[in-house]
Amino acid sequence: MADGGEVGGIAAAKLKQFVEKIERLEAEKTDLATDIREVYAEAKGNGFDTKIMRQVIRLRKMEEPDRKEQDELLDLYRAALEI
Repeated sequence: MADGGEVGGIAAAKLKQFVEKIERLEAEKTDLATDIREVYAEAKGNGFDTKIMRQVIRLRKMEEPDRKEQDELLDLYRAALEI
């Protein structure tokens, strides 16, 4: 296996490349999550409501028709509950 050949029908070198790439990406993901938390903390320190910011970001990711449908349903539910 040290030569990167096949073990039990598995190309060991290729498998190792995939695993190492995933490990690097996972480390980057952790770093990015830390960076995002720091930005939210900075925004909060400047008086912004981070809960609302998260909702805005979620809405911005949505397609326009989906966002409109969600708004309409929310309005309908509010009317039904008189809020």
